[in-house]
Amino acid sequence: MFFHVTLTLLGGFLQTVKLFVLTLVFSLPLGLVISFGSMSKISAIKAPVRFVIWVIRGTPLMLQLLVMYYGPGIMFHANVWGSGDSGRFVAALVAFVINYSCYFSEIYRGGIQSIPVGQYEAGKVLGMTKSQIFFKVVLLQVIKRIVPPISNEIITLVKDTSLARVIAVYEIIWEGQSFIKSAGIIWPLFYTGIFYLLFSGLLTILFGQIEKKLSYFR
Repeated sequence: MFFHVTLTLLGGFLQTVKLFVLTLVFSLPLGLVISFGSMSKISAIKAPVRFVIWVIRGTPLMLQLLVMYYGPGIMFHANVWGSGDSGRFVAALVAFVINYSCYFSEIYRGGIQSIPVGQYEAGKVLGMTKSQIFFKVVLLQVIKRIVPPISNEIITLVKDTSLARVIAVYEIIWEGQSFIKSAGIIWPLFYTGIFYLLFSGLLTILFGQIEKKLSYFR
């Protein structure tokens, strides 16, 4: 029984990891783009971007998942996600990417704006272009400053993936809970916690090493 439960949970955990990895792949660069929009001097760009960030950060991720999955079908009578497990997974991924992009954008914005103006001015005096100043002077310092808050958000993402079950994405908690109905046992649900603890622990060690690598900025 234990072997069967472990194999079943591993299948759900693979879905969890897949959602986690793809969310990071898309949301980390998109968050940087959104942060540029939120810092734009053009009001027509800045205002709507700031509004979207405010809405996403001010509403629950679970609500966003439900709206993202059911909304297009109800409002436009169109199944934009496709049918079956793959359609639900894509809808969940889009919701997660939008949500975490907005959170990451605020972290990026805070890191970029924390760099003293004098460093930009010094770059200009040396004849550097704006792109050279950003990538050669500012970016490495920003990365050092945003690693701790980014790592917190990423570890939170590990746990937030469980919310995908609200639209029937078969992640690890869904699989663990299924044994309550099928076999009348609850321990597999508690067993899922070990997977989360191990995954979060590995990420904590990884980010600790990254912070040490960047300690030369002190």
